[in-house]
Amino acid sequence: MSKTVSELLVGVLEQIGVTQIFGLIGDSLNPLGDAVRRSKIEWVGVRHEEGAALAAAGQAKLTGRLSVCAGTTGPGSTHLVAGLYEASRDHAPVLALSGDMARPMHGTDFIQTTEPDLLFRDVSLYTETISAPAQAAAVIHQAIAAAYAGPGVAHLTLPQDVLSAKAIGDASSVATLKPRGEVTPSEADVAEIARRIDKAESVVIMCGAGCRGAADVLRELSNRLKAPLVHSVRGKEFMAYDDPRWMGGLGMIGTKAVYNAVERCALLLMVGTDYPYSNFLPAKGTVIQIDQRAEVLGRRTPTELGVVGSARPTLKLLLEKAKAKSDTSFFDKVTHERHRWDEMLNKQADLKRSKDRIHPQAVARGVSDLARRDAVFVLDTGLNTLWSANWIRQSGSQRIVGSFNNAAVGTALGQANGIQVLDRSRQVIALTGDGGFNMLMGEFMTSVHHKLPVKVIVYNNSALGLIRLEAESVGLVPFREAIEFPNPDFAALARACGGHGFTARKPDELMAAITDALAVDGPAIVDAVVASDEMPNMPHIELEQAGHYAIAKIKEAVLAVTGG
Repeated sequence: MSKTVSELLVGVLEQIGVTQIFGLIGDSLNPLGDAVRRSKIEWVGVRHEEGAALAAAGQAKLTGRLSVCAGTTGPGSTHLVAGLYEASRDHAPVLALSGDMARPMHGTDFIQTTEPDLLFRDVSLYTETISAPAQAAAVIHQAIAAAYAGPGVAHLTLPQDVLSAKAIGDASSVATLKPRGEVTPSEADVAEIARRIDKAESVVIMCGAGCRGAADVLRELSNRLKAPLVHSVRGKEFMAYDDPRWMGGLGMIGTKAVYNAVERCALLLMVGTDYPYSNFLPAKGTVIQIDQRAEVLGRRTPTELGVVGSARPTLKLLLEKAKAKSDTSFFDKVTHERHRWDEMLNKQADLKRSKDRIHPQAVARGVSDLARRDAVFVLDTGLNTLWSANWIRQSGSQRIVGSFNNAAVGTALGQANGIQVLDRSRQVIALTGDGGFNMLMGEFMTSVHHKLPVKVIVYNNSALGLIRLEAESVGLVPFREAIEFPNPDFAALARACGGHGFTARKPDELMAAITDALAVDGPAIVDAVVASDEMPNMPHIELEQAGHYAIAKIKEAVLAVTGG
């Protein structure tokens, strides 16, 4: 029996292991929906198409495997675009499907007309319209192959009449549609890395997202070279916070010990990271970068050697060639500074700091201490990112997902839904500011609808806290009318949606609220009302920037008195 184009597409997705499609159904997608209905794939209906794209992005980031989202003609598809930048910027394989009007309506300024291939061009590695049934099998294969090759976003436009038409030919070469493999470097490149390491008195190894699966090798290399391991935010999850080699992060989401180590070391070995903040990287000294993406080598800081290779095979070869070091003085100094920084973090997260105010650091630490050892933390963007990423003490078996390169506000809940649907028994915790949660709070109804027991922790300070900080950092008085806003009762909202809601306004209420939320069966929101004037730690701050903060604070004080 011949298949329709919809059945062909859904059949290929089934064969390669896709288990969900996230989307909002509509007239142009009805043929696709009918094929999904008769398949083993679960249709996860969302409340907004951006939520569909975010769910697919979160799922793909976690697994490295293709995820799928869909939107119907015109606005239904345009809503996907913002969420798809999550997958694009964090290099996660996602296939986006756009329903489209039947071909006879094209070119007539018909209702909901768009040019999807043009619209999706910036966010997609590949975008194409299936304009004829005979084209379908080849184009479907090409799109999925492109998503995996990037990895990133591929996009298909699906006219309704083509979806319903009989496909010509069947899909072939489906076995080739899979994540790309590891890249092994040349022996000469590894020998050159080893030679330079042997000459260096002190080495720091910076670990990024590309180090997934290489934690054991990194530990061995750290022991052999007496080299501290430091990480980007995306690399934080790979080892337990208390591993003696794992010194912390670099940058605003990082520690002073790590900043000093990177500045003072004789050689910085960057592995699987395209760390974008060049001001935190050494401007002098030796930098060696290892990455399987040739295009990222040397673009963030002056680099003496760039080697194309995946982390695990490259580091295993390096272990065989690099000579062992015996001097522990540099490692010991970094360890001492790390312990002092950790003591400060602990004090700032202490619930006893205030009798009547919850400090945001205590929220992150409380969630971290109560979470399961295999939980997934999904971080939103904003000042809340600093609280979560700096104060969560990861177990090494937990996962941490966020808007790492796109840095988009309002992305945590949508991504959490996509991750939770993979395994409803796994603990998934979204940590978000109130501003970000307000943007797509309707996706909590997606959680309720599909029985996704996501736990949402809201840092409620009634303001866009990072915007205030950014204004002060350049000496400006924060624009309060634009930054501050009223919030609903988030706990009551959760209950109105059919979930569970808990509120903490004072320190002695916080741990009980988090404990109860994590224990309930089903989605839950913790409304944690936190101090709005808390300043994050600054691992490194220039004298000029410190002056800007001082000037801004003086201006704020004057305006408070004068009312100007």
